Amino acid sequence: MTSTLLLLLSLSASALRIAPAYHLSAAPTAAIARCRVATVCMADDDPDPKGVVNDASEKFSKSVSSVAESLSTLRIGKASASMLDRVMVDYYGAETPLNQLAMVTTPTATQLVVDPFDKSCMGDVEKALMNSDIGMTPNSDGKVIRLNVPQLTGERRTELSKTAKALGEDGKTAIRNVRKTAMDKIKKMKKAIGEDSAKDFEDQVQKAVKKAEGEVEKLVSEREKEILTV
Repeated sequence: MTSTLLLLLSLSASALRIAPAYHLSAAPTAAIARCRVATVCMADDDPDPKGVVNDASEKFSKSVSSVAESLSTLRIGKASASMLDRVMVDYYGAETPLNQLAMVTTPTATQLVVDPFDKSCMGDVEKALMNSDIGMTPNSDGKVIRLNVPQLTGERRTELSKTAKALGEDGKTAIRNVRKTAMDKIKKMKKAIGEDSAKDFEDQVQKAVKKAEGEVEKLVSEREKEILTV
């Protein structure tokens, strides 16, 4: 009986030695896992002011390109399909670019022909052309729509010049909206990156804004000169 009691005591001591070892090894594993999760979360939330500046600069460039494309639609010479690129059609309740709904061709230097892919929207296309600022009256035969490109009068040139300025202002507004978003993001990072660093990145955004606005102004000025040159 004494031998049996000694055996039981020995087994109990062994169990006590094993149990703490198990808990000690599990604790570091859990801690490491929590540490890894925390590291990933911190990486995702790290402030990236340089990325904000680069993103804003890319959007500024896109705004400038958009203005250039819009200005190219203003008619100052012979007929061109691009003259109708800004025309939007109410197609089943959705504002859709005309060039996605129809083929536009120039059979002569003074005529445009619009051939809708979906003939059922002929009336909508004609209405959109009538309400646009292209300065041409659509003539439909039920299959295609023809527009005759008139010679530019002094009055029409003045109207186109005003349209060019308006397109430029639209571009500047888009640029300023991007600037506001970028500045707000950098301000939220100020505590993390410091006031001096935040100021530097804000200055970079402002310089990019001035550059983009200057490019827009140059595009508008050049287009106005072309429009007003008889």
